[in-house]
Amino acid sequence: MKMIVMAALALGACATTNSAPAGGKCDATAVQNLVGKPLAANEADAKKRAGAAAVRSYGPGAALTMDYREDRLNIETDEAGTIVKLSCG
Repeated sequence: MKMIVMAALALGACATTNSAPAGGKCDATAVQNLVGKPLAANEADAKKRAGAAAVRSYGPGAALTMDYREDRLNIETDEAGTIVKLSCG
């Protein structure tokens, strides 16, 4: 009986979960007018207007994970911190 309980617990630990929180999807088209503007002054506004639950901002040469999150806004900047690209994922 102990083995059955242990096996059930082990299988339960292997179950996948949805990492994206409940809520809407990110809409990068709503914030494309921010390209060319400074990230520091526009990050919070971009998150809100895109309907994103999270923001990932990064500069040139940054190492990024390849996980996809439909609720995340990705903001790419140049060396000066100017927004060059906005996308979801």
